[in-house]
Amino acid sequence: MINRYKKEINYKFAWIILFTQVLYFPLFSQELNSTNNNPFIVILGTLQDGGSPHIGCQKDCCKYQDPTKKIVSLGLVDPSENKKFLIEATPEINNQLKKLDSVSGSKLTNSIDGIFLTHAHIGHYSGLMYLGKEAWNSNSIPVYAMPKMKLFLENNGPWSQLIKINNIVLNEIEDKKSTKISDNLIITPYTVPHRDEFSETVGYKIIGPNKSALFIPDIDKWSKWDMNITEIIKEVDYALIDGTFYGIGELNNRNMAEVPHPLITESMELFGAMSEKDRNKIWFIHLNHSNPALNKNSAEYKRIIDKGFHLASYGQLISL
Repeated sequence: MINRYKKEINYKFAWIILFTQVLYFPLFSQELNSTNNNPFIVILGTLQDGGSPHIGCQKDCCKYQDPTKKIVSLGLVDPSENKKFLIEATPEINNQLKKLDSVSGSKLTNSIDGIFLTHAHIGHYSGLMYLGKEAWNSNSIPVYAMPKMKLFLENNGPWSQLIKINNIVLNEIEDKKSTKISDNLIITPYTVPHRDEFSETVGYKIIGPNKSALFIPDIDKWSKWDMNITEIIKEVDYALIDGTFYGIGELNNRNMAEVPHPLITESMELFGAMSEKDRNKIWFIHLNHSNPALNKNSAEYKRIIDKGFHLASYGQLISL
């Protein structure tokens, strides 16, 4: 009899919990997505240029297609001015623009107020092809690029055709020179050392009315940069930084010296002496398909979290 009474109480309690969740979940969901009308970043991709499944990869990491694993890209939204921007134009730009529309709350779907490029490696600019007449046939979308990147687009097809028929309009940006893209948002490029076969490479500092973020998806090594990354991290509220490879030997079929990046193990050692507050700002992004930290059950992932760092995730919102 007592057990039966306990079961009835448990069932009633469960129904109360369920009713409360149904009643209040829309409020929680709206609060999460509205960010109180402040500008915000939405993470539209976290992977290295090749994505996942990675072409040519026969390993377990590429056996299945995960819809949340997309090539690195950020959306930047200012709800008060109904403006939205992309940082990076990936080969998955069509799906990423749809995601940006869904989280922005913008009444202007299939529109974009500008695209900021970091460099001329395939995962970061080749999505521009979808703005051409074979696909969107867009009209005068502003594309922000550094001088060498701008020249590369102007002097090589099919990118030059996008300019010629006015699918895009190029806007030249300069190292450490800020661009105000809305009343509430300022973005500043910082050149970083990387494999610059066709263009220079930049990261971006994004400043909102309340908070700021650093985005550096690609860099050769922190020690090669003429700026102090630890000091820059102290100046911002979020740091989305290169986490391409976790450790040595990750690519057993390629010489990792040919594709230099700061290993996550190296970065954790470099930033390990920082305060807990500053370490908590760091989110690794641009992970290679082979990176074991992509598996949340892995020892590598747990080590990152235990040391006070984070991994960026698809759909994550960062209020500015």
